[in-house]
Parts: sequence; structure tokens; C-alpha cells
Amino acid sequence: MPPSIDTRRATNVTLPVHLLTEARALGLNISQACEQGLATALAARRRENWLAENGDAIQSWNEHVETHGLPLAEYRAF
Repeated sequence: MPPSIDTRRATNVTLPVHLLTEARALGLNISQACEQGLATALAARRRENWLAENGDAIQSWNEHVETHGLPLAEYRAF
């Protein structure tokens, strides 16, 4: 059975002192902030990977559209 989204595991994270000090002073939940930052970084990396994997197909489609126009363009009402 795959792990639940709510399953947590403790880990060590090394942070610059000035960021940690300011986060504590502002009352930020450091674990939550790290989790949000990691989720953002993962989404960006997934996007980069997807673009790298599909870049040739995207380029090929763009070239096709430039040469032949959009499929069914003659039926567009706008």
C-alpha cells in the first residue's frame, strides 16, 4: 500500500543562521515553510523534466502549425 500523504518523517535541514533567526522572530513554522519550499522546487523540477522530455515534440508541433496553420482553423468563430 502506498504511503499516505499525511505520513511524515523527521529529517535534518541545515539553514543559514540569518534565515533561521528571522523566521523564528517572525513566528514562522519552519517545518511548514521548508515543506512549501520543497513542494515548489519539486514542481519546478517536474516542469523542467517534462519540458526536456517533450521539447522535441513541442518544437515539431510548433513547426507544423507555422507551416500548415492550426487544424480546423477554418471552423473557428473568433
